[in-house]
Amino acid sequence: MNNIFDLNEIDNFDKEIFEELLNNDKVKIERIVSYGQVTPENEWLEENKNEWVLLLQGEAKILFDEGIEVNLYKGSYLFIPANKRHRVTSPVKSTLHLACNIFLKNSPKKYFLEG
Repeated sequence: MNNIFDLNEIDNFDKEIFEELLNNDKVKIERIVSYGQVTPENEWLEENKNEWVLLLQGEAKILFDEGIEVNLYKGSYLFIPANKRHRVTSPVKSTLHLACNIFLKNSPKKYFLEG
């Protein structure tokens, strides 16, 4: 049985680790392990798919291009619509996310924070 919190096989924390857990034509689920990585200052993440992120461990800050910054804590989850420019500005060491990329024809245009 696999365990989402098992980090024993990770031997290099120099870069973020993306582990695909499920992938089909409607959804892709990944485990993301970060160890202090941030999006470079002048770069933005802009996915062509909706993303729902659950922070399982640690803390992180997500900055959106209009200047709104969202603080994520253990248990927080956030929906980021497709093509919404954002970047990670401040994770702590050993941050663990569960990211669900959702492929929808009609998707919300605003991001929201829950949890």
